[in-house]
Amino acid sequence: MTTYALDTNILSFMLKGNIGILNEYINANNAGVVFVIPIAAYYEIRRGLLAVNATTQMREFEELCEAIDVVEMCVDSWERAALIWASLRKSGNTLGKDDGDIFIAAQCMVNGFTLVFR
Repeated sequence: MTTYALDTNILSFMLKGNIGILNEYINANNAGVVFVIPIAAYYEIRRGLLAVNATTQMREFEELCEAIDVVEMCVDSWERAALIWASLRKSGNTLGKDDGDIFIAAQCMVNGFTLVFR
């Protein structure tokens, strides 16, 4: 069975009430699709909401996290992230100051999750 990991932008769309994204999630969830939230996506959403004191959205996010498992990173995921980062650095590519995308990608790769993003 495929497990779908929700990227930060998908979670943000859901919190903003994007009908298309919400309907896709509801339909897939009703069909038995398994979703998870990578811990780095959790962090990115949470820090953004805390920065602007978005208490209503914070409650909505907490409810979403009760419905969808937040998945921690294992040592293998951290190792994969380090390898990705080093490879990008050696090739002259960087993703800026934020490693969140690398963490999410590594976690999905190690766990066989399909990343859902837009």
